Amino acid sequence: MSTISAADVAKLRKQTGSGMMDCKQALTESNGDFEKAIEILRKKGAKIAAKRADKDTTEGYVIAKTNSDHTFGVVLMVNCETDFVGKSEDFVHFVQSIANSAIENKITSIVQARSMKIGHSTVEQMLNDLIGKTGEKIEFDSFAAIEAPKVASYNHLGNKIGTLVGLNKNDAPNVEEKGHDVAMQIAAMNPVALDKESVPQDIIEKEIEIGKELARKEGKPENMLEKIAQGRLQKFFKESTLLNQEFIKDSKKTVGDYLKESDKNLTITQFYRFGIGS
Repeated sequence: MSTISAADVAKLRKQTGSGMMDCKQALTESNGDFEKAIEILRKKGAKIAAKRADKDTTEGYVIAKTNSDHTFGVVLMVNCETDFVGKSEDFVHFVQSIANSAIENKITSIVQARSMKIGHSTVEQMLNDLIGKTGEKIEFDSFAAIEAPKVASYNHLGNKIGTLVGLNKNDAPNVEEKGHDVAMQIAAMNPVALDKESVPQDIIEKEIEIGKELARKEGKPENMLEKIAQGRLQKFFKESTLLNQEFIKDSKKTVGDYLKESDKNLTITQFYRFGIGS
């Protein structure tokens, strides 16, 4: 059996991010073979993931970021079991590394993000290594990207909420300020869609049923339920669609009005919001 030196253990730890004792055990088990030791550590991560499959991942880290000219951005969320792990240096570095590499390589889907290479490992492999190191269930299933003439990002509450918004023009007056304000609006008000035409039909049907049931409980006549529900649906559109929401910095105007103050053609192309626990 080969002798496992402290230098070998440190080298494996640097490569994988695993704990010193785990690295030493893997090297001992592989008789000093680094490739086999890495495989042992990854299998350990897979075993932990399988054992903890039923655990809830209610903590984690969200990051939204754009490239230097603000024409492309990503927002992603990685979940874990505890706030302790979610705030740890290794976990935060892992999430930030994904964001940086996704920006650099213009990654546009979760499938691409998970298979993306960072250094000598894929994100999937790095995720498995982190599971082995932390002993927690960790999930990376939330990723979105926007390419537009102007893209703004916002990170809120210790990276518990991240938003990304695309605008159709990059030359409108104060467009960067407006993009930032709208990204903050999305974080605070969590709209379900851009405008009422963008609201999914299943949500509309659900809101109508809720409206009818509320009216029924209030003792309204059956022949009035549909009309009352439609009225409440219009209120829902105003409160829950981004362009129709009251602007948080000035409730006398909508978000759509705010955008058009400096340029009548300025509007939003799309947006995303990821939040821990939401």
